[in-house]
Amino acid sequence: MTRNSRPLAVFDLDNTLSDARHRQGFLERRPRDWDAFFAAAPQDPPLARGVELCLEAAEECDVVYLTGRPERCRRDTVAWLAEHGLPEGPIHMRGNQDRRPARVTKLEVLRRLSGTREVRMLVDDDELVCDAAERAGYRVVRARWADSSEALVEAQEKEGRT
Repeated sequence: MTRNSRPLAVFDLDNTLSDARHRQGFLERRPRDWDAFFAAAPQDPPLARGVELCLEAAEECDVVYLTGRPERCRRDTVAWLAEHGLPEGPIHMRGNQDRRPARVTKLEVLRRLSGTREVRMLVDDDELVCDAAERAGYRVVRARWADSSEALVEAQEKEGRT
Protein backbone atom coordinates (compact mmCIF):
# COMPACT_ATOMS: atom_id res chain seq x y z
CA MET A 1 0.00 0.00 0.00
CA THR A 2 1.50 3.31 -1.01
CA ARG A 3 1.39 6.35 1.23
CA ASN A 4 -1.23 8.04 -0.94
CA SER A 5 -3.52 5.02 -0.93
CA ARG A 6 -3.78 4.81 2.85
CA PRO A 7 -7.15 5.89 4.23
CA LEU A 8 -7.48 9.09 6.22
CA ALA A 9 -8.39 9.44 9.89
CA VAL A 10 -9.62 12.97 10.55
CA PHE A 11 -9.31 14.41 14.06
CA ASP A 12 -10.69 17.55 15.63
CA LEU A 13 -8.49 19.29 18.22
CA ASP A 14 -10.37 21.16 20.96
CA ASN A 15 -12.06 18.77 23.39
CA THR A 16 -11.12 15.83 21.18
CA LEU A 17 -7.31 15.77 21.43
CA SER A 18 -6.79 18.78 23.70
CA ASP A 19 -8.64 19.63 26.90
CA ALA A 20 -9.94 23.18 26.38
CA ARG A 21 -11.91 23.38 29.64
CA HIS A 22 -9.37 25.68 31.33
CA ARG A 23 -10.01 28.38 28.72
CA GLN A 24 -13.77 28.12 28.28
CA GLY A 25 -14.27 30.89 30.85
CA PHE A 26 -13.08 33.36 28.21
CA LEU A 27 -16.24 32.53 26.25
CA GLU A 28 -18.58 32.95 29.21
CA ARG A 29 -17.84 36.69 29.36
CA ARG A 30 -19.65 39.37 27.39
CA PRO A 31 -18.15 40.23 25.04
CA ARG A 32 -16.39 36.91 24.53
CA ASP A 33 -12.60 37.18 24.69
CA TRP A 34 -11.60 35.23 21.59
CA ASP A 35 -8.00 36.43 21.60
CA ALA A 36 -7.47 35.12 25.14
CA PHE A 37 -9.34 31.89 24.35
CA PHE A 38 -7.03 31.04 21.45
CA ALA A 39 -3.90 32.43 23.14
CA ALA A 40 -4.41 29.91 25.98
CA ALA A 41 -4.63 26.91 23.62
CA PRO A 42 -0.91 26.01 23.91
CA GLN A 43 -1.51 25.27 27.60
CA ASP A 44 -4.23 22.68 26.87
CA PRO A 45 -3.44 19.32 28.43
CA PRO A 46 -3.84 16.37 26.08
CA LEU A 47 -6.90 14.14 26.39
CA ALA A 48 -5.58 10.61 26.85
CA ARG A 49 -8.44 8.86 25.05
CA GLY A 50 -8.22 11.13 22.03
CA VAL A 51 -4.43 10.86 21.80
CA GLU A 52 -4.60 7.07 22.14
CA LEU A 53 -7.20 6.82 19.39
CA CYS A 54 -5.14 9.07 17.11
CA LEU A 55 -1.99 7.00 17.62
CA GLU A 56 -3.94 3.78 16.98
CA ALA A 57 -5.48 5.23 13.81
CA ALA A 58 -2.03 6.29 12.55
CA GLU A 59 -1.02 2.63 12.33
CA GLU A 60 -3.37 2.13 9.36
CA CYS A 61 -4.29 5.65 8.28
CA ASP A 62 -2.75 8.98 7.48
CA VAL A 63 -3.88 11.45 10.12
CA VAL A 64 -5.44 14.76 9.13
CA TYR A 65 -6.40 17.46 11.64
CA LEU A 66 -9.61 19.40 11.05
CA THR A 67 -10.22 22.23 13.48
CA GLY A 68 -12.41 25.26 13.86
CA ARG A 69 -9.41 27.19 15.15
CA PRO A 70 -8.56 30.17 12.95
CA GLU A 71 -5.52 30.11 10.70
CA ARG A 72 -3.70 32.59 12.96
CA CYS A 73 -3.34 29.74 15.50
CA ARG A 74 -1.38 27.47 13.14
CA ARG A 75 2.08 27.87 14.69
CA ASP A 76 0.79 27.18 18.23
CA THR A 77 -1.23 24.22 16.96
CA VAL A 78 1.72 22.62 15.14
CA ALA A 79 3.87 23.05 18.26
CA TRP A 80 1.18 21.57 20.53
CA LEU A 81 0.76 18.49 18.33
CA ALA A 82 4.53 17.89 18.24
CA GLU A 83 4.92 18.49 21.99
CA HIS A 84 2.35 15.80 22.73
CA GLY A 85 3.74 13.22 20.30
CA LEU A 86 0.88 13.24 17.84
CA PRO A 87 1.49 12.15 14.24
CA GLU A 88 2.40 14.73 11.65
CA GLY A 89 -0.32 15.47 9.18
CA PRO A 90 -2.03 18.30 7.34
CA ILE A 91 -3.97 20.73 9.51
CA HIS A 92 -7.13 22.22 8.04
CA MET A 93 -8.03 25.44 9.86
CA ARG A 94 -10.78 28.00 9.51
CA GLY A 95 -9.94 31.21 7.67
CA ASN A 96 -9.37 34.06 10.13
CA GLN A 97 -12.61 35.78 9.06
CA ASP A 98 -14.70 32.66 8.39
CA ARG A 99 -17.70 32.64 10.74
CA ARG A 100 -19.70 29.84 9.16
CA PRO A 101 -20.80 27.05 11.52
CA ALA A 102 -18.32 24.23 12.02
CA ARG A 103 -20.85 21.73 10.67
CA VAL A 104 -20.63 23.58 7.33
CA THR A 105 -16.89 24.25 7.16
CA LYS A 106 -15.84 20.81 8.37
CA LEU A 107 -18.20 18.95 6.04
CA GLU A 108 -16.81 21.01 3.16
CA VAL A 109 -13.27 19.83 3.99
CA LEU A 110 -14.38 16.22 4.47
CA ARG A 111 -15.97 16.21 1.02
CA ARG A 112 -12.80 17.64 -0.51
CA LEU A 113 -10.63 15.05 1.25
CA SER A 114 -12.89 12.14 0.27
CA GLY A 115 -12.70 13.18 -3.37
CA THR A 116 -9.25 11.61 -3.61
CA ARG A 117 -8.90 9.35 -0.55
CA GLU A 118 -11.03 7.16 1.67
CA VAL A 119 -11.97 8.94 4.88
CA ARG A 120 -11.97 6.06 7.36
CA MET A 121 -13.32 8.13 10.25
CA LEU A 122 -13.96 11.55 11.66
CA VAL A 123 -13.36 12.02 15.40
CA ASP A 124 -15.05 15.17 16.77
CA ASP A 125 -16.79 16.40 19.91
CA ASP A 126 -19.26 18.73 18.19
CA GLU A 127 -22.58 16.89 18.00
CA LEU A 128 -23.86 18.95 15.04
CA VAL A 129 -20.64 18.30 13.08
CA CYS A 130 -20.98 14.60 13.87
CA ASP A 131 -24.64 14.55 12.83
CA ALA A 132 -23.88 16.31 9.53
CA ALA A 133 -20.96 13.99 8.77
CA GLU A 134 -23.04 10.89 9.51
CA ARG A 135 -25.86 12.14 7.27
CA ALA A 136 -23.26 12.60 4.52
CA GLY A 137 -22.17 8.97 4.93
CA TYR A 138 -18.97 9.32 6.97
CA ARG A 139 -18.08 7.04 9.87
CA VAL A 140 -18.00 9.17 12.99
CA VAL A 141 -16.47 8.61 16.41
CA ARG A 142 -18.08 11.02 18.86
CA ALA A 143 -15.47 12.38 21.26
CA ARG A 144 -17.43 12.40 24.49
CA TRP A 145 -14.44 12.21 26.79
CA ALA A 146 -14.27 15.95 27.64
CA ASP A 147 -16.83 18.35 29.03
CA SER A 148 -17.85 21.36 26.97
CA SER A 149 -19.37 24.45 28.46
CA GLU A 150 -22.60 25.86 27.07
CA ALA A 151 -20.58 28.89 25.97
CA LEU A 152 -18.31 26.72 23.81
CA VAL A 153 -21.25 24.87 22.27
CA GLU A 154 -22.93 28.20 21.47
CA ALA A 155 -19.69 29.53 19.99
CA GLN A 156 -19.33 26.47 17.78
CA GLU A 157 -22.90 26.46 16.55
CA LYS A 158 -24.05 30.06 16.47
CA GLU A 159 -20.94 32.20 16.11
CA GLY A 160 -18.77 30.05 13.86
CA ARG A 161 -15.68 30.76 15.91
CA THR A 162 -14.26 27.36 16.84
